[in-house]
Amino acid sequence: MFDFKAYTRKQWFDKPMRWAQLTLTDDDPQNYDPDFWLDYFKEIKVQGVVIGTGGYIAYHPSKVPLQYVSPGISDTNDVFGYLAENCRKMDLSIIVRTDPHAVHDYRKEARPDWIAVTPEGEFRKHWSKDDAWVTCALGPMNFEFMTLVNREIVELYAVDGIFANRWQGSGICYCENCKKLFNDKYKMELPRVLNLTDPSYKPYLDFYQHRLFELCELWDGEIKKINPHGRFIPNGGGGAFGGLDMNWLGSYSDIFFADRQARAKNTPLWANGQTAKELRSVMGNKPIGGIFSMGYDGVNRWKDSVQGCEEIRLFVSGGVVQGFRPWFTKFHGKFYDERWFDTVKMLYRRYAEWEPYLRNTANLARVALVSSQTTGKYYAAGNTGKVRNHYNGIYQAFVESRIPFEVLHESSLVLETAEDLKNLSRFKTLILPNIACMSDDQCRGVEAFVKAGGGLIACFESSLYDNEGNKRENFGLSSLLGVDVSGSVEGEPLKNSYLRLEYETNHPVLKGFSNTERIVNGNAWLPVKPNTKFDSFPLTLIPSYPDLPMEEVYPRQDHTGISALYLRTYGEGRVAYIPWDIGAVFWDLLIEDHLKLFINTLEWVHGEEQPLVLKGPGLFDISVWKQENSLTIHLLNMNNPMFMNGPVRELLPSYPQELELNLSDEILHHAIQPKKVKLLSTGKEIPYKLNGKKLSLNVPSFYDHEVIAIDL
Repeated sequence: MFDFKAYTRKQWFDKPMRWAQLTLTDDDPQNYDPDFWLDYFKEIKVQGVVIGTGGYIAYHPSKVPLQYVSPGISDTNDVFGYLAENCRKMDLSIIVRTDPHAVHDYRKEARPDWIAVTPEGEFRKHWSKDDAWVTCALGPMNFEFMTLVNREIVELYAVDGIFANRWQGSGICYCENCKKLFNDKYKMELPRVLNLTDPSYKPYLDFYQHRLFELCELWDGEIKKINPHGRFIPNGGGGAFGGLDMNWLGSYSDIFFADRQARAKNTPLWANGQTAKELRSVMGNKPIGGIFSMGYDGVNRWKDSVQGCEEIRLFVSGGVVQGFRPWFTKFHGKFYDERWFDTVKMLYRRYAEWEPYLRNTANLARVALVSSQTTGKYYAAGNTGKVRNHYNGIYQAFVESRIPFEVLHESSLVLETAEDLKNLSRFKTLILPNIACMSDDQCRGVEAFVKAGGGLIACFESSLYDNEGNKRENFGLSSLLGVDVSGSVEGEPLKNSYLRLEYETNHPVLKGFSNTERIVNGNAWLPVKPNTKFDSFPLTLIPSYPDLPMEEVYPRQDHTGISALYLRTYGEGRVAYIPWDIGAVFWDLLIEDHLKLFINTLEWVHGEEQPLVLKGPGLFDISVWKQENSLTIHLLNMNNPMFMNGPVRELLPSYPQELELNLSDEILHHAIQPKKVKLLSTGKEIPYKLNGKKLSLNVPSFYDHEVIAIDL
């Protein structure tokens, strides 16, 4: 056993800013060159490594009964041990990747209680390999066997952590163990499908989640008994609208890794940054690695070929812009396609040079887009598009408008102490894109936030359901929004309906509109009626009318007086309620009028200058960060025809930009005096002007990722 008294690696998890993962295959021990990888890790300035062994297959001479060991592994040919020993000589943090999701035939015959069972009572065969079987995540395979595996690895090799792949299972398991555990707790049968109409749906989600939390704590506790500084690091988990409770994961985890390895064809370039924001909403300033692979992602999973290097550059850079620490993963110790090596080397050396400016302490955005796992579970019930489209539309609107913003997890809306309100008040405005499920405590928290001077934009059915997915008779936020529900959702789709622009109100939300008396309505409408007095209704409903025959295409009602936008002050703050699906319809159609209306509404609600103004043609993902002795502005160049429909074929230069940074005390919380401003792409100082609290400069053209660093 390793001598841990002589080996103290306190907070090893915060040191690495650049990670590398090597997942070996069964034929690697006799056919690959370990020294090539060790040299490559050193060359690209890696600070932490993740190496696979244990679970489905071991690359060390395991003595755990029924652990499959790769042929050729012996006490004198310890493939994993060789890599671990030499990585430690380079002072790298070391994590082990295990994989408990499958076993071979002989292990299934020896321990059938390890195997997942289908609803029909059959053992679950692996979907990809004929002689492999899928394991049950909630039974003895994980709770007993993998606990022994983890202990052996930590005892023998003094690794810093265990990272388990596919540890959460592969759908509902109907083995005797799962059926008994569930029945003992809830006196119910397991659900046949995950559907809200099944009374066992909600209990199962609770059962499944808490059983996995028990597993996390078991593995973590057993690791710490051997290495007090060791950690179990769950893979995956969470997500803006589903998965394990992100709030629990954020509290539990000292370090986390986002296993979103590449973007699918119809995913926008900001997707990796979006994942970073979602995880930071619960992790805060704890380290989060953004995993990326070189292979193609998606159903087909070509893992031994390489996607285009330009796509890799923008995907990885997008994560770093929003706070990820890059982690590349390579499956197979051999390689058939070398084209990615120079790209990763360029990125990692770049980030090594920039490292002092990437150790962020605070994000300076003043707007937060709220995400809700509860809404994903109970309102959408697996149909994540029902909530994600609303969220993605608002996300896209922010990106197009170059407004710095953060994602805020729903748990932050519960204000139990004055300190909670103070923490939430780092934002000036909250956006509820369609946060249908909200608890009474969350509603009270939002009301307190607005009363104290915050702003709120709430859309569609936000707060119409409680935190268990039960529909309320009225909004939980009805007194704050100033409206009551007066009917059921109309449309979906709502055909040939419009919104009338009431110019005579002279309201700022109509800024920039001219030469039209109407714009397109949403795809769904929720009837509401005011419960308080409103000064004016700048936007009103024109109901649907026939779109064929063409002779019948004319409005039956052109002046209904029914408001499509409710605006009011409340306490010291401002509130906007939009009773239609502005986020979802913008994500679907990307109509400029909806973008303009939303941003105008935000400006009225927000009522203060944004931290950053970027002027010039093009599309950029942006962020503004504080470090210990500096400020940084990150710009991701997304000016590319493959922005929404990848992969990117080539990098195109951005247009020069005019940048203005607001250094007001309101944003920074204390006065700051710039000492030096430079572009990290060149390392050279750049001219700037300081006019009161406004720092302005010109940003030259760049290809992928530029950082303006302001030394203080």
